[in-house]
Amino acid sequence: MSPTRQDAWSQDEDLLLAEVVLRQIREGGTQLQAFEEVGKQLSRTSAACGFRWNSFVRKQYKSGIELAKKQRKELKKHTVTNEVGIKTEEFLPSEDIQPNKAKGDPITFTGVIHFLEELNKRAVDSASNEEAKEKSYLKIKDLEKKVYSLVAENERLTKNLRAIEEDYRSLIEIMERARKMVVLQDEDRQQKVRFQMDKNGNLERVEK
Repeated sequence: MSPTRQDAWSQDEDLLLAEVVLRQIREGGTQLQAFEEVGKQLSRTSAACGFRWNSFVRKQYKSGIELAKKQRKELKKHTVTNEVGIKTEEFLPSEDIQPNKAKGDPITFTGVIHFLEELNKRAVDSASNEEAKEKSYLKIKDLEKKVYSLVAENERLTKNLRAIEEDYRSLIEIMERARKMVVLQDEDRQQKVRFQMDKNGNLERVEK
């Protein structure tokens, strides 16, 4: 059993924690299940994962959480049952492929072969549809992960932009204060200068 880690969290670990929690929310699971799953992958305790989520990661995924909750509601409304196998009633022979159309006619070998071939064709088509459905589901999950990552990146960039705007305003205020100080110093310097007339009747500058 690997020892429990207590080192700092990396950005990749935060992303994994967010993906698992959002997936559990979307699929109707609990956050505790997510914390236990992540804890096993990262050799951390579920309590440590829960603390990291509530104290730091959750704040960066507010939009992702709302999206996951919305998707959970949609999944409840449109539950898709992916069952392996073929329903017998879907392949009951139609009139055009029944071995014998007339009641009481004997069953012929050719008619049975034709019926089985048609039944096999329908089974293959159904399997192909299930495979295409599974591929589409995996693609949707992959796109959802990208959406969550983009949402988190957008929120991070928005925070950075706000910080830059605040720094810019602070810089403008500092520059304005510096300008006022220069103006006051110039005015004070001008007030210290006076003129007097020398013995020849000329004005000369005298510092106070």
